[in-house]
Amino acid sequence: MGANLLFTLPELILSMGAIVLMLVAAWGDEKSTSTISIISVALLVAAGFAAAMPVTGYGIAFDGLYRADAFSAFAKCLIYLATGVCILIAPRFFAMEKLKPEYPVLILLATAGAGMMVSATDLITLYVGLELQSLASYVLASFMRRDQRSAEAGLKYFVLGALASGILLYGMSLTYGFTGTTGYAGIAKAYAMGAADNWGLLFGLVFVFAGIAFKISAVPFHMWTPDVYEGAPTPVTTLFASAQKVAAIAMFVRIAMSAMGSATDAWQQIVIFAALASIVLGAAGAIGQTNIKRLLAYSSINNIGFALIGFAAGTPEGAASVLTYMSIYIVMTLGSFLCVLQMRDANGEQVESISSLAGLSRTNGWLAAALAIFMFSLAGIPPLFGFWAKFAVFSAAINANLLLLALFGLSASVIGAFYYIKIIKIMYFDDAAPAFSPPASKIENALIAVSAVVIAGGYPLIGWLDALTNNAAKALF
Repeated sequence: MGANLLFTLPELILSMGAIVLMLVAAWGDEKSTSTISIISVALLVAAGFAAAMPVTGYGIAFDGLYRADAFSAFAKCLIYLATGVCILIAPRFFAMEKLKPEYPVLILLATAGAGMMVSATDLITLYVGLELQSLASYVLASFMRRDQRSAEAGLKYFVLGALASGILLYGMSLTYGFTGTTGYAGIAKAYAMGAADNWGLLFGLVFVFAGIAFKISAVPFHMWTPDVYEGAPTPVTTLFASAQKVAAIAMFVRIAMSAMGSATDAWQQIVIFAALASIVLGAAGAIGQTNIKRLLAYSSINNIGFALIGFAAGTPEGAASVLTYMSIYIVMTLGSFLCVLQMRDANGEQVESISSLAGLSRTNGWLAAALAIFMFSLAGIPPLFGFWAKFAVFSAAINANLLLLALFGLSASVIGAFYYIKIIKIMYFDDAAPAFSPPASKIENALIAVSAVVIAGGYPLIGWLDALTNNAAKALF
């Protein structure tokens, strides 16, 4: 039991820490918010070290329910990094109505669930982690309970999330019924023995993939994303678009390649359809948006489509390319949302209309330059780092003989480039709108600067990033 607990040390740190901090919040009220936020970030750092440098090495815990390996360690470090940023940027956003100490506690609980999802090697463990993450996320989406948009976002997320959970559970039930096990190893053995020809098991695979597709906002299960991203508080939206996106796709990759690796031909078609549909619909949906958060929501749908191109390869190189893509994607996403947080009128009120960015280059040149870097990079325009992310997934697809898929993705990326460049055109060529209030947070300014530097000059990191992602991907095969 001792070794088992040490394997799960990252989740223990976060869950036990969250419980203690919840008691502190109950006794300390709003005065304890700052202290709890700082301790929460420290817990995330400690959990990151526990995941990256496990004291007992990597291994399987609790009779095959949980696995600590290089893949989970890499994904968890990304999740914890993005989560820490989402806690740091919250105080200024909630300044008008005072940040409640429950905010960082809920984020820690959601992150503990995300960690369980990427380490799960059993359907039951996966579901427990998914629900722990989801339940905390529903509350976070409606955290501004007096704000109608936030309450609506939380309700929509809850209702549609419950539907997705039902679909996932039905798929798990079919999988268990036709394989006799919920463990990934047993399911993989059943597929290897020819169970892939079983229609019942095939339906189970389809329903499991549909339930997970909701979590990554892949088309056709993306419908909740624009409304929830727009209505949720911006730091929470940042969490959904970065940390939770990494957790969901890492969970997706592990279950597909570890448990259903023998049925690659069956699930590959589903993934290819979701990839193509997400790229096209995400790009087309973003074009007509007037709200920057809704535009970034469609951008996240579009980007998950590109990540799925690498996933569709079904090879170690494909898995590594997905990790590479998500690593670069969360930096671009965090940077973009940090810029959105700077959009405040003269009274300090948050504004979200794209038209308010007009002429930003003349009223706030450094913010316009940073946002332009993130937009060009999200479009995949070289020499920015986003180009390398797309190159990695296209390369993996071509090497897996998916040339048409790569060519289609490459062509469709031109549609996406249109709305990213439209933002830059508004900032640099339109008549200036009223200036935003001066930036008041040194933390936000520093985070934007670091993100922009990484995206503009990240190529020296490629060798290091490739070594980490390839090592992580090998753990799945």
